[in-house]
Amino acid sequence: MLRRRGDHPAIVMAGSGRTVSYAELDDRSTRLARVFDEAGLAPGDHVALMIGNQPEFFDVLWAAFRSGLYLTPINWHLGPEEAGYIIDNCGAKAFVTSSDLAETGAGLLSDRPTVTTRLMTGEAIDGYDGLDEVLAATSGEPRSNERAGTFMLYSSGTTGYPKGIVRELPRKPFGDSSDPIATLMAAVYGADETSVYLSPAPLYHAAPIGFSSAMHRIGGTVVVVERFDSVAALAAIETHAVTHAQFVPTHFIRMLHLPDEARSVSDLSSLKCVLHAAAPCPVPVKRQMIEWMGPILEEYYSGSEAFGFTMISSKEWLEHPGSVGKPFAGTAVHITGDDGAELPVGDTGQVWFEATSQFEYHDDPAKTAKATDDRGWATYGDIGHLDDGGYLYLTDRASNMIISGGVNIYPQEAEMVLSAHPDVHDVAVIGVHDDEMGERVKAFVQRRTEPADPERAAQELIAYCRENLAHYKCPKELAFVDTLPRMDTGKLVKRKLLEGTL
Repeated sequence: MLRRRGDHPAIVMAGSGRTVSYAELDDRSTRLARVFDEAGLAPGDHVALMIGNQPEFFDVLWAAFRSGLYLTPINWHLGPEEAGYIIDNCGAKAFVTSSDLAETGAGLLSDRPTVTTRLMTGEAIDGYDGLDEVLAATSGEPRSNERAGTFMLYSSGTTGYPKGIVRELPRKPFGDSSDPIATLMAAVYGADETSVYLSPAPLYHAAPIGFSSAMHRIGGTVVVVERFDSVAALAAIETHAVTHAQFVPTHFIRMLHLPDEARSVSDLSSLKCVLHAAAPCPVPVKRQMIEWMGPILEEYYSGSEAFGFTMISSKEWLEHPGSVGKPFAGTAVHITGDDGAELPVGDTGQVWFEATSQFEYHDDPAKTAKATDDRGWATYGDIGHLDDGGYLYLTDRASNMIISGGVNIYPQEAEMVLSAHPDVHDVAVIGVHDDEMGERVKAFVQRRTEPADPERAAQELIAYCRENLAHYKCPKELAFVDTLPRMDTGKLVKRKLLEGTL
């Protein structure tokens, strides 16, 4: 699979221009696989990876994938305690990090006897072996009987410690082309060996790592943005003739906020498909993106658990604005009430899929049971409804629901309204304690400009919300903030607002 593409570029770093061919990626991942073999790692063992967007990420990925190992990428923003929890929880026997994360790496050295292999890109600190030095001393001869590995991703942890999502290892040899994401990319989104995929988000997230590895299976080129910058991302599209790209709504908003002259500098005519997901996209934002880039936006709804998937094209979305699409590949969606009974079309309730794949949360049977039922259905924990055409609309996550005076309020509705206001850069709505009502609705707003009279500006935004939404769903109070706690995927970490840890 990697070997057949030879000198064709597998990876291009958008900032530095560093290019790695398929032959180089094949050689380095083969050598690293041998390192894992010699360290005693066997199929089903775990490799933890904590590095930024750099080519070595793919060395580790493909070494694990050709060795029958589970690969667990770790958010490089985490400190030693949080990263250590994931390493311990998955039982990693190998850990790879980078010299720019040396402080975190040093904090992970003690009390982990199961981690027998510790490697570091760049200049290695005490306790780690240098990755390049280890690879140089290892044979690159092809290995026999290579077995396919897979990911063990961890949930984002917006409400506490993340949970590992476990699937059975693929029962196939390495190199088998029957990968569902690669099949989707080729059959639905038109990717082939000539395609160039732009990955502007951190590779440790499910979508970037999934689509990037799928593009390698197809034989195309992956252009990796080291750190997201709106101007740099647009320039990379022109420089590398990008055909496919994957963004999150936060990226869209930042690009739309660029001055017209900055947006018009880069030639985007090579783009054939722009994928987006991970977080709700406000209707005005998506409409502007379609007007700018054309009807090439493809939205999907899924999760790291990957048991259900919906998708929607630009043409369909313009006819059903706000929808995340219809189920893909023969799956079915159901909306249920609190009692588990299925609700009629148009009614809002919990979203369930007829699960297309099996999963479990590692060492957490209670969470697994909460996300599945005896009908073979599974839920990501979202609330939504179906229209007459079978299109799914997401209202919010069940865990975000506000109960005020016994009435259920979904904060995403107010967030969508407020995000359309021309002075609002970003917004989050939560429920805060209220002695009388149990909870009351509060909004946190990041403005585009500093208000001359904050109190008056807050009241004007509340009034704007009430003009466009039922009053009981609108914030009773509103606070201005410099920034909101978002993950790289665009997901709001609302617990930080509740905890007052902005």
